[in-house]
Amino acid sequence: MQKDTTSIRLLRGFVIAALLGCSAVSQAAEPGKASAPAVAQATAIQGPVAIVNGVTIDAIELRRAEKVMLRGQSVPAEQQAMVDKQALEQLLSAELLYQAASKLEVKDLDKQVDEKLAQGKARFANEQDFAKAIKDLDMDEKVLRDYTRRDLLISKFVESTIVPTIKVTEQEARAFYDQNPDKFTRSETVKASHILIGTEPNASAEDKKKAREKAEKLRKELAGGARFEELAKGNSSCPSSQQGGDLGFFGKGQMVPPFEQAAFALKPGEISDVVETQFGYHIIKLTDKKAAETVTFKEAQPRIEEYLKGQKINTAVGDYVTEARKTAKIEVLLK
Repeated sequence: MQKDTTSIRLLRGFVIAALLGCSAVSQAAEPGKASAPAVAQATAIQGPVAIVNGVTIDAIELRRAEKVMLRGQSVPAEQQAMVDKQALEQLLSAELLYQAASKLEVKDLDKQVDEKLAQGKARFANEQDFAKAIKDLDMDEKVLRDYTRRDLLISKFVESTIVPTIKVTEQEARAFYDQNPDKFTRSETVKASHILIGTEPNASAEDKKKAREKAEKLRKELAGGARFEELAKGNSSCPSSQQGGDLGFFGKGQMVPPFEQAAFALKPGEISDVVETQFGYHIIKLTDKKAAETVTFKEAQPRIEEYLKGQKINTAVGDYVTEARKTAKIEVLLK
């Protein structure tokens, strides 16, 4: 379960979520890179698409919303109208939330906006990648700053007016635990370290032979009493070499099959023979193993409560928007 006490699917600021990873927004679409999809109709739409209490929502906002929703996927022509409608519904709801949120007085709002923008930029390798990302959403930094400010205000509004009304009882948490036993089983996991003598995907037979020979030599050194951690630091091409090859705990399905099979076959303290994968040649040392088990209710309770709280917040936000629409003046111009 994902911990998210303010996950709201209908914010105007969901464009910011894609760029900056804002905690106040969760997307309904599958994870992926936000990029401009092939959306013919949305690109052609120009001018206002709706007016909410006198505030205009422009077609460019609809295009941004759809790019984030679709995350690079193209849309068949017969589905475009549905996508337009879904995106517009999110924008209408978000605008109503923003109009309520704009009445809040938030201390140091500009400073918080600066911090959020800085966090977003830090997610990119360089300034050029950041500039390209916002350009792909038909934005510049000024527009991005406005979206960020709106998103923060909506988050504050939800946190100050809706979140305090949400309660999750122990009985509710217990009921969820009892009704979803499959969510609270922990499969067998192992903790392992490895030394990787890496090879390139297009490595020649000779290069592969040399890599294996080096791995075999290191394996003999280990058999002779050499310290695994020291050999990993000095020879492994994996970034884990800095931690003496430590990969931490992992379960089945997380590593490539040959590596997984070798690791799970070991006992704590044992060292494998040389194992070949598409990455090269590994020597694996198993350091710990945890059997499959059921997570107790006491251990799971905090996560369950956070999850249920998030669900209730989503519902409460939806209810708030439904009520706000009853008294709002909304004119839909999108045809």
